[in-house]
Amino acid sequence: MDALSAGAAHRRRGTGPAPVFLLDDRLPTTDGHRPIRIRPSAHAPYGFEEIGALEAYMDNYRGARTAVIVGAGVAGLTAATALAHDGWQVEIAEVGPLEATSTGGLCLTGPSLRALDELGLADACLAEGYGMSTITHVDVNGEPAGEVRLPRLIGARRPAMVGIARPVLHRILYTEAGRCGVVVRHGVTVAAVDQEGELVRVRLSDGTVRQVALLVGADGIRSSARDLLGLETSLDFHGQMVWRALVPRPLWATGIHQFAGKADTAGLVPLSARQAYVFLTENGVERSVLPDAELAPRLQQLLEAFPGRVEEIRSLVSVSEPVVRRPVLTAHLEGAWNRGNGVVIGDAAHAPAPQMASGAALAVEDGLVLARELGRHESVDAGLQAFVGRRTQRCRTLVETSVAIAGLEQAQRHHEAYRLVDSCHRLMAEPA
Repeated sequence: MDALSAGAAHRRRGTGPAPVFLLDDRLPTTDGHRPIRIRPSAHAPYGFEEIGALEAYMDNYRGARTAVIVGAGVAGLTAATALAHDGWQVEIAEVGPLEATSTGGLCLTGPSLRALDELGLADACLAEGYGMSTITHVDVNGEPAGEVRLPRLIGARRPAMVGIARPVLHRILYTEAGRCGVVVRHGVTVAAVDQEGELVRVRLSDGTVRQVALLVGADGIRSSARDLLGLETSLDFHGQMVWRALVPRPLWATGIHQFAGKADTAGLVPLSARQAYVFLTENGVERSVLPDAELAPRLQQLLEAFPGRVEEIRSLVSVSEPVVRRPVLTAHLEGAWNRGNGVVIGDAAHAPAPQMASGAALAVEDGLVLARELGRHESVDAGLQAFVGRRTQRCRTLVETSVAIAGLEQAQRHHEAYRLVDSCHRLMAEPA
């Protein structure tokens, strides 16, 4: 039976995944070198469309456990790895180039490490980051105001959390995803989504099409996948702009330090033996964009208002290092995070303010819990319903707590904020 006859027979039967046919290598092609791969399609002339090798690879697994993930950040790479560990064929569509990994650092709190440990990645993060277990609060006079000792969720001999440079974390996650067979395509994103029976038809921005069992939107707070799935949420601005810059780590910085100011708050997070990042939360301001050349001098100026150790930190801020300034935005999807066989995770579903340093924790947990719930249920729909049911309250609590802390900071009610930070970290220590 030739390819056309086989396709016609398949359409008459109307059952099972559409086969991919590899036509004879000797047939003429547009580039003169590769064979033509075609599959039956109701959307193409004559009932067939030509597809590439990667598309053919994914198409051969249709009806099995196949997934397209939008976004190669923390949530997307973690979800891809967890799914691949469970036998899924996974492709990630990432609109940015490989070299576009953001700079700076972040904190992987206990829940992050617990989830990463289940994937076998916690020790790699601890080896390349800076392990720590305390948050030290300093008052407006530069005097210690208390210390929070965080729960050690992966064993008494390992730290409670780790500060790590974003490019380093990205490399660890990216390498593991590749080792598990995950395919990452850069320069493309999702352009259209249609539910077709038990499969999702995903058209990418390069015009190629995937028919998969699962679509995961992990493309951040301004998610295009969320919009295409018809899931709506607002982005809320909280009157704060956050500044961040990489600096050499002072020898005394062996944990997170947070400094209360008369107007703003500042802090320092170690990332390695040699590096840390300083942050400053500017209160009572409008959203705005400043020229890059003004960022480092302006951050130094804002840090002048703090006494004590912040004076040393201020001297470490260099005009040669990039300074990042971003608005404090939050989002939380009310109701379902899923529609059909599509779901959103990470900041696309719930973006907290940075005050709890736990956005990455929710993202990593999402990826792992998503794979676990899909593994426990026979249908993708049932797995997604269980996933959303398991995650909604936990994520809402963290987002709402982070917003409350931002409000307390602006009201100069720092001691109340400290207690809230402590209690929320202990709540997050509960199983995900």
